Amino acid sequence: MRLAQATIKILSCILLLSQTAWAKFDFNQNCQEAYRAIFELKLKRAEAFIEQERKVQANNGFIPLLENYLDYFYLLSNESKTAFDQRSIAKKQRLSQIAANDKNSPFYLYAQAEINLQWALIRGRYGEYFAASREINRANSLLKENQRKYPNFILNQKGLGLINVVIGALPDGFMKSTLSTFGIKGNVQTGLTQLEDLANKLPGTKLNDFYDEVVFYYAYLLSDVAKSSNAYAKTMQFTADMSAESLLKTYLQAYVSARNGKTDAAITLLENRPKGSAYSSFAYLDYLLGVCKLNQLNWEAKQSFLYFLQKNNGVNYIKDSYLHLAWIALLNNDSTGYQNYINKVKDSGSTYQYQDKQALEEAKGPRPNKDLLRARLLWDGGYYSKALNVLVGKSMNDFSSQKDQTEFHYRVGRIFDSMGKDGQAISHYQSAINLGRNLKYYYAAKSAVLLAHIYQQRKDYQKAQDYYKIAITMEGHEHETSIEQEANAGLKQIGKG
Repeated sequence: MRLAQATIKILSCILLLSQTAWAKFDFNQNCQEAYRAIFELKLKRAEAFIEQERKVQANNGFIPLLENYLDYFYLLSNESKTAFDQRSIAKKQRLSQIAANDKNSPFYLYAQAEINLQWALIRGRYGEYFAASREINRANSLLKENQRKYPNFILNQKGLGLINVVIGALPDGFMKSTLSTFGIKGNVQTGLTQLEDLANKLPGTKLNDFYDEVVFYYAYLLSDVAKSSNAYAKTMQFTADMSAESLLKTYLQAYVSARNGKTDAAITLLENRPKGSAYSSFAYLDYLLGVCKLNQLNWEAKQSFLYFLQKNNGVNYIKDSYLHLAWIALLNNDSTGYQNYINKVKDSGSTYQYQDKQALEEAKGPRPNKDLLRARLLWDGGYYSKALNVLVGKSMNDFSSQKDQTEFHYRVGRIFDSMGKDGQAISHYQSAINLGRNLKYYYAAKSAVLLAHIYQQRKDYQKAQDYYKIAITMEGHEHETSIEQEANAGLKQIGKG
């Protein structure tokens, strides 16, 4: 009996040792193909390669990491809150699988950090800020430890750079306060430099497969968070070598183009994007196409928004789509259609995303003036001369309400500002401040910030400081928190914060 027990014990130790030796991070061809397919948004193809690897090497530490990538990009492209709730359950199991793997691999801590960071980014889209803060803290700690153990493992820069940008850009509030208690502080420019440096280093190395991922984060953050004037040029530069079959490449290029006044380019990209059953459904691209076409005042935008609403399985951008449909109706003199869509803005979708929150606020407000709306849309699309032509020859006296008079000066100021005509911009921004400083609308406070930007660029720091402070003193208006944050950031830049 004792001999049998001893034999079983020895066999168990041998089995444990063999399992430990077998457990490793092997970024072999199956994993490479799966990873590549994920970043082309061919998620079913990626899943097939992961299953193939599971049959060959079930303890490969890249399997749970790649499964998390699948969920991450599925949720980003699908926008489904239900799917988010269902798939987030798998996080704990995947971390356990990785924790049982090869502790001597630089991917051991990296993979755990990556999973935490991906879920934090997704949670932030649905307002789960406390859980997201804890996951960011965990990811940051893991990456710092990995950096200490493997200082030459350059992929650490990706997560650390991303955390730097995200935390550096957070407005004061619960999430930033929570992260501060963990000792985490960010810096947008430092993070962007880390990501750009990594994107330049990766080509030609053994880690070159991770290039697309680094570019994905870098391009998005450069445009959406940093709002850099170089975002379009940098994005086109760094995405040039991505596969033509990558739907993610199309998304990146089109999104950044649209955000930076390159509307014609964005439409061309979206209309010629790769399609077919191999790709994950990405209804957001139809929404983006609708936004771009409406910024041309092209009424074909209506079909894009309707197609998005038909295909969409998620909860985001629904209110904003209905608001855009209401604007199309209004600009085509369809008052009944306008009101019907405004009612849908109020009754449909969610307010997780900023665009939907803003859409709901606008739906609750007065009907927009058609000329001001046309100018707004054209300016959003980067068509500055056309926007100016809509308002040329008009004055504030052509508008009946104080709200529209203030918006008129704000819109004209923005147009002149974008065209590099500072003198005219300053005059109209000042008029918007004078007229609207006691209104609930954002035009006056935003005008003060934009005036401060002009004076800051001119190195007239005293006037810049004065206008940033004017923006901060205005209270009770739309977007008060974000405008105040922008003004405080400006004061810090000129050393007055």
